[in-house]
Amino acid sequence: MTRRPVTVVTGGSRGIGAATCRRLAVDGHDVVVGYVRDAGAAEAVADEVREAGGRCVTVAGDTAVEADVERLFDTAERRLGPVTGLVNNAGVTGPLGRLVDADSADLRRVLDVNLLGTLLCSRRAAQLMTARGSGVIVNVSSAAATLGSPGEYVHYAATKAAVDALTLGLARELGPEGVRVNAVAPGVVDTEMHAAMGAPDRAARAAPSIPLRRPGRAEEIAAAIAWLLSPDASYATGAVLRVSGGR
Repeated sequence: MTRRPVTVVTGGSRGIGAATCRRLAVDGHDVVVGYVRDAGAAEAVADEVREAGGRCVTVAGDTAVEADVERLFDTAERRLGPVTGLVNNAGVTGPLGRLVDADSADLRRVLDVNLLGTLLCSRRAAQLMTARGSGVIVNVSSAAATLGSPGEYVHYAATKAAVDALTLGLARELGPEGVRVNAVAPGVVDTEMHAAMGAPDRAARAAPSIPLRRPGRAEEIAAAIAWLLSPDASYATGAVLRVSGGR
């Protein structure tokens, strides 16, 4: 019997992460839902994964904390089996605004989660995957990495540009050991993240500036992530796939 892939999704309790967990379950994955605070939301996603036929565990933890990352992967391996995939989706923006007005604590948190957390999770996944000679890492970047996001969150954009560089470098580093590394760069997507940054109507307001004239849906980003994890993308590594409605 063919073993089902086991994929860890950080920030899996909401938005793009939750949509990715649901899509992967339909595609035949067992899923680990990583989350920070909302256990109820994480368990609701886990229930949907199970209803779709996948096994699922939820693990609370902060990806910027090394011990939490170790526990996330240890739990995945113990409960579901060898980890074959990682989706580095956990991310924060901080409040919208100009850099000159940004609080230092917010800047540090954005760097810690978006960059350090991605590095820590990627390192742990790479340790496991290279030992087995296979695996796939998909980073969730952002169109902000190339747009710069002036007046909104240049610090967030900077971390996502770093994620793009990590994707390229790590793909070249791990390719000879059978591990693929890619990224998806969403544009404006209609999720609760906009409310968290203080602008709940931001996605709708952005629509006129998007060539397709609408924000994206979390399910559309999840589909791109699922493709990069799949055997159909077996020759894709080091790619940053922009899914931004043309923006």
